[in-house]
Amino acid sequence: MRPLNRFDGNPVLAPRPGAWDCVSVFNPGAVRARGRIYMLYRAVSDADEYVSRFGLALSQDGRRFERCSEGPVFQPRADYEVGGVEDPRITPDGDGFLITYAAVSQAPGPAYKALDFFNAARRDPYCPRPGIPPLGMSYTGLLRSKDLAHFTQGGLLSPAGIDDRDGVLFPEKVDGRYAMLHRPTSWVGEAYGTDRPGVWLAFSEDLKQWDYGQGDQYLLMQAQAPWESAKIGAGAPPIKTPAGWLLIYHGVDENYVYRVGAALLDLDDITRVIARGRDFLMEPVEDYERVGMIPNVVFPTAALWQPDGELLIYYGAADRVVGLATADMDELLDWLLSC
Repeated sequence: MRPLNRFDGNPVLAPRPGAWDCVSVFNPGAVRARGRIYMLYRAVSDADEYVSRFGLALSQDGRRFERCSEGPVFQPRADYEVGGVEDPRITPDGDGFLITYAAVSQAPGPAYKALDFFNAARRDPYCPRPGIPPLGMSYTGLLRSKDLAHFTQGGLLSPAGIDDRDGVLFPEKVDGRYAMLHRPTSWVGEAYGTDRPGVWLAFSEDLKQWDYGQGDQYLLMQAQAPWESAKIGAGAPPIKTPAGWLLIYHGVDENYVYRVGAALLDLDDITRVIARGRDFLMEPVEDYERVGMIPNVVFPTAALWQPDGELLIYYGAADRVVGLATADMDELLDWLLSC
């Protein structure tokens, strides 16, 4: 039995008719700080352009959230993100925060419209989804913030000229260096040791110059089970537990269904996977996960380990709303180690 349970009150955040976030609210970053849970969420206000911006919401209990502003707290500024800022992941950094996100180089909406994608997806939830190109390149960007309402940009963390998403920083340095999970789309083939896009590691002293390794040196995980046969990518920032670094990730199958998986990395050597679920933790089941802007998606982007042992996992559902799933951490680790 899978140890993950949906919150009965889902979705915890949804679009607001007539507001700036009226089309979609999904794929949030979250962090517990100063006695509250901060949620930086991705939102879309215009389906024709489909450009994403970030909004901010707060919660005392992790289940009921209130917006903090009537408009976005961050929106595209740089040339490399004119098509939108997407999928923020948050890690603490001293008295502030580091936020990684997908910086999109051109607005996705026109490509969706040209392919009649949204209508096609309504007719056939498993229709092929447009990717790179026609949606354009995307990169992992970096933001710094003291309050998650004001930001300074830290440039790009991706290898030059490579489409690269799902960049996620570890919440602490590893052997004196920053460590990042990422998913370079084109790193496939014999030279890279994988035939499908996988999860890679990269390391940096200063968040500017990165060691991406050579060949398959820093390939951490590749697709292996049928439910993740098309590609996998990092989800939430890793959580340090006595058993290892807990990695909540996503997998995509050949029918474009997104599911949630879990793995454990060695505490002393994060290049070593010591446990990995053969089965998924969660798949789209509820209407709000199966029907939306892009159907059949549960996409985890934040996980918080509460003081009472409860794990909160926030995820985007069908690219339209934010869902919450919970687990007892001990039960989840037992399940993972028994796989």
